[in-house]
Amino acid sequence: MSMKVAFIAHDRKKDEMVNFVTAYEKAFDGCQLYSTGTTGQRIMEATQLQIHRFMSGPLGGDQQIGAMVAENELDLIIFLRDPLMAQPHEPDITALLRICDVQGIPVATNVATAEILVQALMRGDFGWRELVHKYKPGLQGNE
Repeated sequence: MSMKVAFIAHDRKKDEMVNFVTAYEKAFDGCQLYSTGTTGQRIMEATQLQIHRFMSGPLGGDQQIGAMVAENELDLIIFLRDPLMAQPHEPDITALLRICDVQGIPVATNVATAEILVQALMRGDFGWRELVHKYKPGLQGNE
């Protein structure tokens, strides 16, 4: 099963995201990758990774990724948030984090947590996601 990973980064965290993904490019090779618009563009310019880009976060990209989570179509999100800056689309961010909690999708909101999740990804520790897809009640394909 190819892992589906999404990247989101607030403006002041985009450089940090690019550096992080560049450092772990091999770990993401073979994954299906998704991102909000500018973040995805910046990552693709710095790496050889191909990323399906949604709209910019404030224009609905966070909600588009949230829709994938609601349908259980993502396995992991790395969302580098800027905790020191209020975001005009904060309700979208809260909704995304809520649906991740509802669906049990791991979300890293800082590089330290992202590194732990990527190390687990590299070890193959996300095999449990296959069980979630197969057995969790109410998910598409299990009705």
